[in-house]
Amino acid sequence: MRTSAGLALAAALTAGCGTTRGRDEPRPTGSPPHPGPVPGPRGFPGLPVQIARSPRGRPEVALTFHGQGDPRTARALLTEAERAGARVTVLAVGTWLDAHPRMARRILDGGHDLGNHTLNHRDINALPEQAAYAEITGCAGRLRRLTGGIGNWFRPSRAQRASPLVERLARRAGYPHVLSYDVDSLDFTSPGGPAVARAVAAGARAGSVVSLHFGYADTVAALPAVLEDLHRRGLRAVTTTELLT
Repeated sequence: MRTSAGLALAAALTAGCGTTRGRDEPRPTGSPPHPGPVPGPRGFPGLPVQIARSPRGRPEVALTFHGQGDPRTARALLTEAERAGARVTVLAVGTWLDAHPRMARRILDGGHDLGNHTLNHRDINALPEQAAYAEITGCAGRLRRLTGGIGNWFRPSRAQRASPLVERLARRAGYPHVLSYDVDSLDFTSPGGPAVARAVAAGARAGSVVSLHFGYADTVAALPAVLEDLHRRGLRAVTTTELLT
């Protein structure tokens, strides 16, 4: 059953569903407001190149969102997380940032992590080397233009883990680590909000990295229950950078 907070969030997004730009977000004619520089990618000594969970042992979980889709859904999810005192990680698709450049500022101003989920969200592990590298650096370029840095994290598109080639290309592009996950919410299959919440509750434990998505109503409906469950179990939702520091 959806929580009242989940129902309120879903209802707020019902009007105008199917459009990719909210009425309050006209396409900018100039450069978006600069959110301020962000630190460059950092390495975490002792951790593997591909990270699926934290070994730190603290009662923390990273909720990570694949960043694309209706920006109103993204803003609703960010607002709900902040209301609960949670911080998340957004791995943005470069073309989504092109279409909604102000989202970069919204994410960073909320205290969240912002990282790279390739330029076009293609099956990066299946691409030849030059095309795969262009996917990584293309999104990195958008991040640098909008924020002053490329973010700490790269996550491969359409894959849980990067191939050895893509891992090497990510390091060449400036990312010491590739961000995977150990809990898949399967929200992109639209199983219903309660099913998404159950999947996260069943898998998440101290140190987990959870895969979620912007752009799906089921994720909006599930997030309040997800956050309530984490709180009940004494787990804090933090950024990936906080989780691994």
